[in-house]
Amino acid sequence: MQVYTCPFCGLRDEREFFFAGEAGAARPDTTGPVSDAEWAEYVRMRRNALGRAREVWMHLTCGELFVMERDTLSARVLGSVALRRAPGGREGADGAGSVDGPDGEGAP
Repeated sequence: MQVYTCPFCGLRDEREFFFAGEAGAARPDTTGPVSDAEWAEYVRMRRNALGRAREVWMHLTCGELFVMERDTLSARVLGSVALRRAPGGREGADGAGSVDGPDGEGAP
């Protein structure tokens, strides 16, 4: 079992998280017509690269979305960053928007 870091709640069991997709995927502009091929590209095509990956995850307990950077070969979490500011104007639990991974290394 792995331990992931929620920027709002800290270290938690991996079973509390849901993978929401690759970070940075651009949604098609829906102000005009969007072809089936454009939707298929957005919904189904993934880089699935080996090594460093930036992914959007949801912590199911608090309902917050955040970006986790991890190594897909070793499953090592490199860090996590909140996608929004916490109440009170702070970003995440540490106020800086970046939280160290379980091995003590922060996001680059």
